[in-house]
Amino acid sequence: MLNFKYIAWTSIAIFIILLICEPILYVSFWWYMLLFSVFFWLVLIGSFSMSWKLFLKGFTSKTNIQTKKIAITFDDGPNPKYTPIVLQLLKDYEAKASFFCIGRQVEKNPEILKLIYDESHDIGNHSYTHSNTIDFKSTEGWLEELKHTDQAIFKVIGEKPTLFRPPFGVTTPHLAKAIKVTGHQVIGWNIRPFDMAIKYREVILKRILKQVKPGSIVLLHDKHEHIEFVLEQLLQFLKKQNYEMVTINELINET
Repeated sequence: MLNFKYIAWTSIAIFIILLICEPILYVSFWWYMLLFSVFFWLVLIGSFSMSWKLFLKGFTSKTNIQTKKIAITFDDGPNPKYTPIVLQLLKDYEAKASFFCIGRQVEKNPEILKLIYDESHDIGNHSYTHSNTIDFKSTEGWLEELKHTDQAIFKVIGEKPTLFRPPFGVTTPHLAKAIKVTGHQVIGWNIRPFDMAIKYREVILKRILKQVKPGSIVLLHDKHEHIEFVLEQLLQFLKKQNYEMVTINELINET
């Protein structure tokens, strides 16, 4: 596991070695450029890869699980059109799931959030705005996003969420500092079919099915026209394969 401190201190050590060796070995300027480039790309890729745990620890799957359990998750809701469809399918197939909700959407659709809660699905924090520039926020900005969403959820169900999923799956030092304050458990995924980007529902489904294994976390969105087909076909497949569809908390606590 690569974390930021390891990468930073290793890069500093190499930089010092290059400085020491420069008079003796005539170290070229391009060696410094190479070091900077490697550092930059490792940090950039690590920021977008939650499994690296670069800035903070995130739960992305349950490895070495002994039972056929899988967690299906939905981001960006609650959505007035598609979330009720998703909930009905989950009920039909006796499946549980986890919903990572945007604060603004919660305020617009409190009755749907209450329905998610009443049907015993997990509810997580997915920021208040989910803006395209959210990853540039300061620690204070992140704290406002997290606390505002917690409050919006608490107002509807009487409980604050303990789970948080970073928008776009991106982590930053400022977010890590905010999470230390709020204490949320950060949740990622290991199956991402890009259901918001891919136009063909069959392709989305195929991308999921070829990666399914016990302990997996599937990332989906309950806000687009393909979700009904994809989810129903996925649930049918998992039922035939004798999988149990559980919440994130159930998967975390599975031994």
